[in-house]
Amino acid sequence: MLRVLFLIIISTLLFAQGTKSNALVKAARAQVGVTKIYDPAYVRIKFPMGDITKLRGVCTDVVVRAFRGIGIDLQKEIYLDKKRHPKRYRGLYYTDRLDPNIDHRRVKNLQAYFAAKGYRVKGEFKAGDIVVWKLPGSNLDHIGICSNRVNGDAEPLIIHNVGAGAKEEDVLREYYIVDHFRVFK
Repeated sequence: MLRVLFLIIISTLLFAQGTKSNALVKAARAQVGVTKIYDPAYVRIKFPMGDITKLRGVCTDVVVRAFRGIGIDLQKEIYLDKKRHPKRYRGLYYTDRLDPNIDHRRVKNLQAYFAAKGYRVKGEFKAGDIVVWKLPGSNLDHIGICSNRVNGDAEPLIIHNVGAGAKEEDVLREYYIVDHFRVFK
């Protein structure tokens, strides 16, 4: 009974962390059950505020759509940042040219952008935090958002898309963590 009460208190504290963080989590969670297909295909989209169909997407789309849900267009922000500061993004992918159709849909570009903005943190994971991993058995990057729901160890669940659509799962420690960002302190 005390453990359940403790988890409720921790969940409540995490939920109350901040309205922007909570709004980001809510926008990420809204994709669960909507984005059902993992699809990394290159698609031409409008700019700014372009998106592929919400039925499809990858891990970065979860992050981009969550930020759009709170009024931040990472497609535009990363495009402008890459245009102003190309060295931050040089060598991350097979081409360094600007491409508003895909630049915001790549983990390393999101990672470079968040790091350049000073959002990198260490330590405790909180609701709304962005986590970057290397997937096991590959050199593939992965990104997700910490939920305001927690597991039995009081660590946040992750809202992400790792291959079967957007999900909220207990996977924070399942993959090798390479970066950690907190946009809203």
